[in-house]
Amino acid sequence: MITFGVLGPLAVHRDGAPVELPAAMLRRLLAVLLSRANQPISADRLADTLWDGSPPATARKTLQVYVHRLRTALGDPARVAHGPGGYRITATAAELDSLAFADLLARARAARRDGDDAGAADLFAQALRLWRAEPYADLPADALLADEVQRLSEEHLRAREESLGLRLDLGGHAEAGSELAALAAAHPFRESLLALLMLAHYRAGRRADALEVFRAARARLADELGIDAGAALRRLHAAVLRDDPRLDRVAVSDLDTLTEAAAAAPAGTVPAQLPADTPVFSGRAAELEKLAGLLPGDRGLTTVVISAISGTAGVGKTTLAVHWAHRIADRFPDGQLYLNLRGFDPDGTAMGPAEAVRSLLDAFAVPPERIPATLDGSLGLYRSLLAGKRVLVVLDNVRDAEHVRPLLPGSPTCLVLVTSRNQLPALVATEGARPLALGLLSDAEARELLARRIGPDRVAAEPDAVEQIVRLCGGLPLALAIVAARAAISADVPLRELADRLRAEGAGLDAFTGWDAATDVRAVFSWSYRALSTPAARMFRLLGLQPGPDLAGPAAASLAGVPLAAAQAALAELDRAHLVTEHVPGRYQCHDLLHRYAAELAESAEPEAERHAALGRLLDHYLHTARQADRRLEAVRQPLAIDPPADGTLVDDPGDATAAVAWFTAEHACLVAAVNRAAAAGWDLRAWQLSWQLTTYLDRRGHWSDLITVLTAALGATARLGDRPAQAHLHRHVARTQVRLGRHDDALASFHAALEQYRAVDDHAGQGHTHHNLGVALEMQGRTEQALHHTEQALALYTTAGYLPGQARALNGIGWYRALAGDHRAALDHCGRALALFGELGDRNGQAHTLDSLGYAHAQLGDHKQAIACYEQTLALYRDFGDRFGEAETNAHLGDSHRAVGDPAAAASYWTRALEIFEELGHAEAATVREKLRGGVTAAR
Repeated sequence: MITFGVLGPLAVHRDGAPVELPAAMLRRLLAVLLSRANQPISADRLADTLWDGSPPATARKTLQVYVHRLRTALGDPARVAHGPGGYRITATAAELDSLAFADLLARARAARRDGDDAGAADLFAQALRLWRAEPYADLPADALLADEVQRLSEEHLRAREESLGLRLDLGGHAEAGSELAALAAAHPFRESLLALLMLAHYRAGRRADALEVFRAARARLADELGIDAGAALRRLHAAVLRDDPRLDRVAVSDLDTLTEAAAAAPAGTVPAQLPADTPVFSGRAAELEKLAGLLPGDRGLTTVVISAISGTAGVGKTTLAVHWAHRIADRFPDGQLYLNLRGFDPDGTAMGPAEAVRSLLDAFAVPPERIPATLDGSLGLYRSLLAGKRVLVVLDNVRDAEHVRPLLPGSPTCLVLVTSRNQLPALVATEGARPLALGLLSDAEARELLARRIGPDRVAAEPDAVEQIVRLCGGLPLALAIVAARAAISADVPLRELADRLRAEGAGLDAFTGWDAATDVRAVFSWSYRALSTPAARMFRLLGLQPGPDLAGPAAASLAGVPLAAAQAALAELDRAHLVTEHVPGRYQCHDLLHRYAAELAESAEPEAERHAALGRLLDHYLHTARQADRRLEAVRQPLAIDPPADGTLVDDPGDATAAVAWFTAEHACLVAAVNRAAAAGWDLRAWQLSWQLTTYLDRRGHWSDLITVLTAALGATARLGDRPAQAHLHRHVARTQVRLGRHDDALASFHAALEQYRAVDDHAGQGHTHHNLGVALEMQGRTEQALHHTEQALALYTTAGYLPGQARALNGIGWYRALAGDHRAALDHCGRALALFGELGDRNGQAHTLDSLGYAHAQLGDHKQAIACYEQTLALYRDFGDRFGEAETNAHLGDSHRAVGDPAAAASYWTRALEIFEELGHAEAATVREKLRGGVTAAR
């Protein structure tokens, strides 16, 4: 087991023994990766950090060397991975002390919320014992590490403070006092520490010392900062002055309740402010169950329970909160408060704390003359009124944590429901709020919503129309409610007609226009959009231009023409605002209706030139990164000459074939959509060049229908460009793909079209490619003699062109067809020459195909052990560069060879794997392998 220590000097241990990293750059690289453990860091950002903002021209290559050396030193190559987002080190809380520290703190805080103070104290102590010194103490504080050191140090201080406060609650004021005194001296302006020190002195019978702490702090704040002590510290001081008896028993978390007794509300005043429940509420069973787990019950809670319900506009946050509040209202006999804080209202006038607390005090009928003049006084009175009472508080439409924090009661007998379009991580971190992210409705829940609103019989009568409505609304409750209302108003109109209208209007949001701002999807979305920062708002608009189902950070950075860090910050803000979702790490998607809204905003707010430039940068990102990735998969293919990327485009370079396949797999749908968008938008050159970069990946992974799609779009583009060489390439690849799909007649026509174009431009190598591919197609139809003829023509053309990779492929093809004709010795000769030439060229794909041919020839000669050896090498190569079809075929051949040597169990194992892949690809060869398996099982019996 390997462990990492960063809470002090950097330390690495493997199985308890220290791992030496003598090179300073390796230690720095490891430290930076650990500072963002389990998160990718781009190569560019790593290089900037390692070389202090001035990386050399060779930085990427040198970084690869350092990563390799680090992997070797750690003895675990998979520990530092490379993917589309960059380099990432993986670690668990059992392996990295900073993660263990965070985990222990979270468990400690949870234990305290559940009333287990002793358990919480033990967990805090375990967390604090992990600290050996300042984080990363032996490393220079570059930008990335400095931020992490500051974060960890602040969390350490906060943990010490919480731990000491807990010791005070457990009666340990004497021993906590000296530690608090030293900590407060080191942080003289941290008033929360000063408050704990005052409380410790008071409970130890040192009232004068407690008052002196306040006097010295107040003087220091005035002299050095020109400010007075904060309200919380002043309230504690007043409580000490009057010997408030609550000081001996109040929990540290409830110090805010120590305001001087104020006039209570008139006896019997019980507010009941909840809005009306939705009579046709449906779905959300899982969310309601999670909310039910928040009920205080008799668990001895020491802090108020808070649930933060967040989600995108129109997802039903308020509806859920109000519905559940009505279900549990009887559990809170002292009142139910509801306040719309207007955090996302269209006029931008969010309710401030003064107006909010006044409304809450009015709910308890507090006479105006008894309400304190200051905001702090009013908030203190509000908390005092709720102290010890069972009150439910619903704070709706909250902008952020600061918006709601002053209004949280201090009594553990209360429960608070908060709704917001933003995630509220600060409220979760500092107040222990239980987050509940409200997602879209499932198809079943959407159908249930329609049935509740327009009647189950009507829904059951037109299931196809209902399915179409559900799909077009995308699970968004507001959209479904608008459509249901239209259906209810027009009860005599068939749902099929309504669905047809939605589909016809589907390009925009007019189909989801309601009767007022609250029921108009466009208006509701606008309230979230207007709350964004300028960079995030621009990013959201530009997302309306992206053609794919989602996009990664580098693609978003290119779209906006900003550095990756700026793009990630904007996307994080959009994620917090629930305008996008980070559905997998580093990839963001937008609800269909939000995407349409973003497109409308881009059309109206972004100049045409900027929209054009943004789409061009995005296409350049895909084109140039795909070119780099394709080179990792097919190093010997002649690369296309393409123009440099536009300024502001981010280009990634996957480090190896595995990373290239991972990038293509993640971007698959986006790349196909990008080709189609480029062709439709007049970016013809980019359309055909991008399609060309996708051919190797799509072919090897068996995505032949998608390959036909992008090649067809590219053919249209090259026709408009009048580019005959490009058309020749594309016709040939269309033909090869048609062969894969079993469309042999279509393939022959496409091959001849390619030959015609290649001859017109006198391209001998291109003609050789086409004859070679024709040979493969003819052989698949059993026309071996013709296949051999075309392949021999290919060899002659390749020789004339001086194209060595083609000569190697043709030699292998001739050997293969000789083997099929029964001349196995000639096959071994031709294929052996091909394998040697592929080895000189470093063409591993060619080596795989040739080893397969050699395996077949050896098998036909009865040398099955040699055949198995060739096939095993073939299989390893196909697996390495992700050729799924080749992997399936080779597994089938290995099954045949193992059956021939009398090992039916091994044969069945290989055939089973072949069948799985063929079925996954939807290939007809699956039936053949399935029959072999049946025969093999029967023989084994």
